[in-house]
Amino acid sequence: MIQPLISAIICTHNRARYLGAAIASLLSQTYTAYEIIVVDNASTDDTKAVVEAYLPHPQLTYVYESTLGLSAARNRGAAIAQGSILAYLDDDAEASPSWLMALAEAFAEHDKAAIAGGAVSLIWPLGVAPPPWLSPTLSQSLGAYDLGAAIQPITEPGQTPRGLNYAVKKSFLESVGGFDPQLGRVGKNLLSNEELHLTQQALEAGFEVLFVPQAQVAHNVAPERLRRRWFLRRSWWQGISECYREHLTHTLTGQRLRVRGVCLLRGLVKALKSWQDPALRFENLVYAYGQMGYVFSGLRHLVPKPRACP
Repeated sequence: MIQPLISAIICTHNRARYLGAAIASLLSQTYTAYEIIVVDNASTDDTKAVVEAYLPHPQLTYVYESTLGLSAARNRGAAIAQGSILAYLDDDAEASPSWLMALAEAFAEHDKAAIAGGAVSLIWPLGVAPPPWLSPTLSQSLGAYDLGAAIQPITEPGQTPRGLNYAVKKSFLESVGGFDPQLGRVGKNLLSNEELHLTQQALEAGFEVLFVPQAQVAHNVAPERLRRRWFLRRSWWQGISECYREHLTHTLTGQRLRVRGVCLLRGLVKALKSWQDPALRFENLVYAYGQMGYVFSGLRHLVPKPRACP
């Protein structure tokens, strides 16, 4: 197989404790035709020093992006990338040695593929076990993702590959104007769905989106994410993100809002019915909280603002 140049991009914000392992995993790839770009997104910790420990390396480039926001950082990385394929790895993730090779082979075998991503496993903090209230479904909020042992097409945007293991053809990304800066995490704001929105655009344009099981990545679970309030907050922002994506695609309606209101009530009822099961109970509460975020956001979009008095 002819090896096209791949740009492996890490966008990072104040994750110096994990960043070194992410960079090291990219420097150990079996694929040879690639560059590494680390986009420092307005970090205030030791991020630059961590990157400098690996410099000068002919495949590694460091760039500082002052506009805070994951989408802004991703677009900055794409702008300077020389590769035809952009492979995004989170700053707290570690790629398997064959990660880029598996992605390259998938794109080579599927001409119509615009996006591809692989399986994600979890790395738990040393000495920490999953809490009893954490269900398999909620584990997906920590990045866990696996659709089976074979390459398969993604036909629903909701099944899109995780952003921490997400590759896209540069030509396609440029054709849609990059990642939407109104979506994607900004500091402690957990707005998301920028990958889902991009996947939806690809599918609507007739491109393929692939799950590639061999493109494996492991995601470090930060201790602060093993608290109930983190899951509730993330679900709230997920609801807001879904609402905004529908607003962007002009599919947000009063009927959609009513449906989400019913989902909110169903989630609360299911939580009450599963009160003896801590994992299922909390899963339903988190679900209901996300629906509430959607409803509140939808009301702001759909309810006309009162006119100011003359």
